[in-house]
Amino acid sequence: MQSGVIWRFNLREIWQTVFLLIISNVFMTFAWYAHLKELNHKPWMIAALISWGIAFFEYMLQVPANRIGYTVLSVAQLKILQEVITLTVFVPFALLYLKEPLKLDYLWAALCMMGAVYFMFRAR
Repeated sequence: MQSGVIWRFNLREIWQTVFLLIISNVFMTFAWYAHLKELNHKPWMIAALISWGIAFFEYMLQVPANRIGYTVLSVAQLKILQEVITLTVFVPFALLYLKEPLKLDYLWAALCMMGAVYFMFRAR
C-alpha cells in the first residue's frame, strides 16, 4: 500500500513538471522564433533584446519545473521529457503561427522521440 502512496506522490510531481514545462516551452518557442515573423524588419539586436525579455518568463517556469522533476526523475529523463514537450509545442506553433506547411518529417521526428523516451524510461 505504501508504494501506491509513493507512486501517487511521484505522479503529482511529474504532472507539475510537465505542466510547467509546457508553459515554459510556449514562452521559449515565442522567444526563439516569433521574431522571424514579427520583428524581421527590426535590427537583430532589438529582436534579441525582446527575445531575452520573453525568455525571462520561460526560465521562471523552467527552473522550478526541473527542480520539481529532478526529485522523481533523472536528468536524462527530464531532458527527453523537455524535448518531447518542445516538439509538441513547436509543431502547432510552426503550423498555426508561422504558417509553415505540414510535413511528414514531424511524424518521423515524433517516432524517433518515442524511441528515445522508451530508452530513457525503461529502467524505471
